[in-house]
Formats: sequence, C-alpha cells, structure tokens
Amino acid sequence: MTGRDNLVAHLERVIEAGSIEELWSLHLAKMNEYGFSRLLYGFTRFRTSNSFGSAEDVLVLSNHPEDYLAAFVQSGLYMQAPMVKWAAANEGACSWRLIGELAQAQAMTPVERKIVELNHRHDVKAGYSISFRDVSVRAKGAIGLCARPGLKQHEVDAIWAQHGREITVINNVTHLRITCMPYASSRRALTPRQREALEWVGDGKTTQDIATIMGLTSATVEKHLRLAREALDVETTAQAVLKASFQNQIFVLSA
Repeated sequence: MTGRDNLVAHLERVIEAGSIEELWSLHLAKMNEYGFSRLLYGFTRFRTSNSFGSAEDVLVLSNHPEDYLAAFVQSGLYMQAPMVKWAAANEGACSWRLIGELAQAQAMTPVERKIVELNHRHDVKAGYSISFRDVSVRAKGAIGLCARPGLKQHEVDAIWAQHGREITVINNVTHLRITCMPYASSRRALTPRQREALEWVGDGKTTQDIATIMGLTSATVEKHLRLAREALDVETTAQAVLKASFQNQIFVLSA
C-alpha cells in the first residue's frame, strides 16, 4: 500500500469513527508514526476576549502522564504557555523552535520560564503546535504535538518539512470530527430524559406540551429541565438548549 493509500485509509477510519474515544485512539497511533508520541488537544465553544472560558467547559484530550497534566493543565498554568498564547492569536502550524527564539531574545516572562522548566523536567522539549480555524469567534481548538523523547527540534522540523502538509490535514480532519461528536466536558452528561426535554424546548414546545408528549407531569418536566440547567451550569433553559446544542448533547442519533 502506498503512502497516499495509507493516508486515505486512515482518513476513512477517522470519518467512520463512532466516538471521541475511538477518534483519539486512531489519532494517537497515527501521530506516533510521525514521531509525535504525546499529544495535548483542547477545544472550547465558550471563548471570551481574554480567556478560553470556564475550564470545566474545555474539552481536553491527552496521553501525557497525569502528573504533568495536573501541573500544566489542571493548575491553569497552560494559559501562560508560549505556544498556547501563539495558538490563541494565530491559525496554522508553528514549530516549537519559537520557544527557543523567545528565550534567546530574553523575551520570556518569569511564568513562561517556569513553564519551560516544567516541560523540560517532563521531557516536553520538541514538537509542533497546530491552531485550528473555527467558524465562530467563541470557538477555539488547538493541539500540541510533542516529539518522542530524544528527538531534537531540528529533527522535528525536518520531519515537518517532509510530512507537515499531511500531518496538518490529518489533524484538521480529526478536529472537525471531534467537534461533531457529543461531549460533556468535565461536567456530568445529560440523562436521556433531560436531553429529550431540552430537545422539545428547542422545538418550541411549552412545559405542558412536553409533559403530554413525554407522558409526564409538568412538575417532572420542570425537574428534568432544572437538573439539565444544573448539569450545564447555566441559569435559564434557553441557555441550556444553546449550550447542549454547542456540545452536541441534543438532537443526536442514539448509538
């Protein structure tokens, strides 16, 4: 099978994948073929002018060790990382040699230097970042491709010079598929009843209409809607419908 055939076969598997977990497993294996053994992907639909929104609403996928993720992501330190800042302001791919250039120019803040030290302790030293183009100003997705231990940045840049175009295409297709999949970020997912009630609200039905359709009392419908609001961390049912729609948690086909 030629390299082109391999690429097409992989993209077919990505398109046919039925869950984020399956997609992520395929992506990890494919990127490892190019020398990128650790990945960190993030996506939000709730970006503001000065942040990525609530951390609980950011979808994070990674195979980095838990202790690294705790120190870098869960602590919120990632917000000050040079490549995250680059991704927030740009689209496309960027070599991590940018970090070395910033250090050489003495253009790093104390926090950025702390992050570089953390990365070096965890052998996160060479790689590439891709910032995806999204259709909404509130949406942002990006991925950090960390090279396997032992690879130097100039070696990664050589890999990118040869395969960067196909790596970028694979990551963009995978990102687009992920954003079409239902996800509940780090909050609890909606129950089938909560999802159905929100779907009927989205169709313009009143609480009494929904009660009749679902064969429930109005009080029970209100309970499902209240629990849905709590699960989604919003104040109104209209906000719940919008947020659940953004996360592809409603109007989805059953597996």
